Amino acid sequence: MDSPIVTQLFRQLFRHPACRSRQNLVALSSCIQHGRSRVQQQRRSMASRQGVTRGGKQASKTSESNWQQRTELFSFDMTEEYKAYPTVTANELRSRRERPKKVKMLMRDFIEDSLYNPHYGYFSKQAVIFSPGEPFNFNALRDEPAFQEENSRRWTEFEDKLDAKLPEPNDTRQLWHTPTELFRPYYGQSIARYLMANYIMKTYPYHDLIVYEMGAGRGTLMLNILDYIRAEEPSVYDRIKYKIIEISPALAEIQNSQLLTSAASRGHADKVEIINRSIFDWTEREPSQCFFIALEVFDNFAHDIIRYDLKTEEPLQGMVLINENNDFYEFYEPVLDPVAARYLRVRHVATNGRYEVPYSNSKVVRWAKGQLPFAPNLSDAEYIPTRLMQFFDVLEKYFPAHRLVTSDFHTLSDAVKGLNSPVVQTRYQRRMIPVTTPLVHQGYFDILFPTNFRTMEAMYGAITGKLSKVMTHEEFMQRWAFVEDTTVQSGENPLLSWYKNASVMITTN
Repeated sequence: MDSPIVTQLFRQLFRHPACRSRQNLVALSSCIQHGRSRVQQQRRSMASRQGVTRGGKQASKTSESNWQQRTELFSFDMTEEYKAYPTVTANELRSRRERPKKVKMLMRDFIEDSLYNPHYGYFSKQAVIFSPGEPFNFNALRDEPAFQEENSRRWTEFEDKLDAKLPEPNDTRQLWHTPTELFRPYYGQSIARYLMANYIMKTYPYHDLIVYEMGAGRGTLMLNILDYIRAEEPSVYDRIKYKIIEISPALAEIQNSQLLTSAASRGHADKVEIINRSIFDWTEREPSQCFFIALEVFDNFAHDIIRYDLKTEEPLQGMVLINENNDFYEFYEPVLDPVAARYLRVRHVATNGRYEVPYSNSKVVRWAKGQLPFAPNLSDAEYIPTRLMQFFDVLEKYFPAHRLVTSDFHTLSDAVKGLNSPVVQTRYQRRMIPVTTPLVHQGYFDILFPTNFRTMEAMYGAITGKLSKVMTHEEFMQRWAFVEDTTVQSGENPLLSWYKNASVMITTN
């Protein structure tokens, strides 16, 4: 935590201009005194220069200035500060122990810094993964509500034990769960069956079973997979090498102590390696065939924010300005940085130009809306997964023989306004509180995005040259899990029903 009085500091966050939201005032006011409701955003872009059109082509030059729509009738003019403040990146902020001031950065750098900065990032300091203790005995539960009740009881018990170790309760603890933990060991066993079946069918016994896992958390999935493979196929277990890639120093430290100890006690010590590094810093080539597991990882990859000129369809890229008071302002540049520009080009080619945009394709409709009072001249925001594209680049360059196994959310509720927009939320006094902007105090809010698997599958194929298949979480589990293990007495199955908004994508070649 940042200081012994972090709870008092956290209360101040909701007085911060970047956290004010009329929509959430009712929810916030019951637990946070003096909660307010507005987002101050500077909405003027720099003078337009040569840019990129929707499909990635160069747009024509113009000397006009574009005024962006405002969310308030009055907002501060920060143009001079925008010109004067230096541009920084998330990489440059890694060594910073204090949140930056008097700088500007791309939205993806702001999000990445908020989530992953080693000193104040959300996953470095705030996140705690819920562990329910002993596996649930699903067959003994009456119905799904009974499972929900038992899960809630264990959740409260888990947090009570954490608070009992502190002088006073931690009102700002960021606690979240994963399907790996909730459905232990059955969820991990389903992944293990998939790995074994495909390994035996295609590469055994000529190659080792090499598994990379990103975002392993407490390492439960790894332990469940190794336990199952050893019990079911000892000859396959003899060939396995399991490598965990963990960007969070805090989680990597936990894994290196508790997880390796657990692995050793269960006889897996010589099978496991923990690599504390960002996948985007990868430099070693893995020429061997391997599986790459990334479960609930895509949702926390940083995104860029784009708005489109409603007359020309020219995209403008969002920048975040942070002033000396830690207030946040959005600016939009008509010249895209190379990463965002490449994303738009690859997406356009990979999908043959068939993808959703945050404005009407009818120029007549756009013209009619533009005649209304206070009509904006830019579209709603679109959040583009530029970091996910770069992840595919890493797979193509350093893991050419990989087979990807990934699962994530294709839709999320309580998202902020915009296309492919994130859910921005935090926990306060054990209540989840969503807000309506990603411009929030760095490190105290989870920022998670839905994944458009139709578009991402096309881009994955275009970048890596590999074929893939997308299915629902339920379809994958019905094929690879022993569903009778998680069926309650009423015939309901929480493993199949709890993640209706999740999809699975696997490499098929």
